[in-house]
Amino acid sequence: MPELPEVETVRRGLAPHLDGALIETLVLNRADLRFPFPPDLVRRISGRRVLTLGRRAKYLLIPLDSGETMILHLGMSGRMIVERGDEAGTLAEFHHDVSRLKQHDHVIFRLEGGIRVVFNDPRRFGSLDLWPSDRLDDAPSLATLGLEPLGNALHPDALASLLAGRRTPMKAALLDQRLIAGLGNIYVCEALHRSRIAPTRPAGNLKKREIEALVIAIRDVLAEAIEAGGSTLRDFRHEDGSLGYFQHAFRVYDREGERCPTPGCQGVIRRLVQSGRSTFHCLECQR
Repeated sequence: MPELPEVETVRRGLAPHLDGALIETLVLNRADLRFPFPPDLVRRISGRRVLTLGRRAKYLLIPLDSGETMILHLGMSGRMIVERGDEAGTLAEFHHDVSRLKQHDHVIFRLEGGIRVVFNDPRRFGSLDLWPSDRLDDAPSLATLGLEPLGNALHPDALASLLAGRRTPMKAALLDQRLIAGLGNIYVCEALHRSRIAPTRPAGNLKKREIEALVIAIRDVLAEAIEAGGSTLRDFRHEDGSLGYFQHAFRVYDREGERCPTPGCQGVIRRLVQSGRSTFHCLECQR
């Protein structure tokens, strides 16, 4: 599933095509994705102009001049494709599988100027909702989300407050979207390694200096991943068709058996399973 850097990369790539664009027509090729589409969706979106694209955690936000905002989740296999209406060529592809079957083009935004933005989702785990823009925090998909890790809300005191008294392992705490929104398995592994904190450590036992180091590590690893264009694990592509290459900078993720890259550390990257998910870490420098 795409994590925050991948969704932010999609947002930045779509913005030149969608910001300020008029949606002449919305085409739905089925009645639902993971959930049914909102009532009257075609009428409510067709003829509306897009404002400035946003993002909340792993959700793409598409505000309209009608006072409503589309809330889009890519799911496991969703991608956004920008192409010319005459099908003369694809302008940009965002996320996952390079191959494309047209029967998986479930939502099509026909924009003025002959541009089409297509939501292609083979597994149909994605979702599209429409909610009043002034009440986005009440939307079911957003209501329980925690702090944005790239925003000013995440600072050492805030993180200390979130973790205080928690006995859950650090890995599980950072993956809890009710605490910090948008962090996923890959970047949690990377941030914990950079801050030298064991993923099995009780969340409430961190010292002040460790919390400070963790906040910096979270911000840095996300910023670097966005700069690199997201992580290419399933042929993630962005605006110019190139791939994101942050996976080449992974220190621990999917590097089981390799030497730990921490300077001076003689450890080896190990893999363990926590709550059914792979965790990659170093027993020597993560304590």
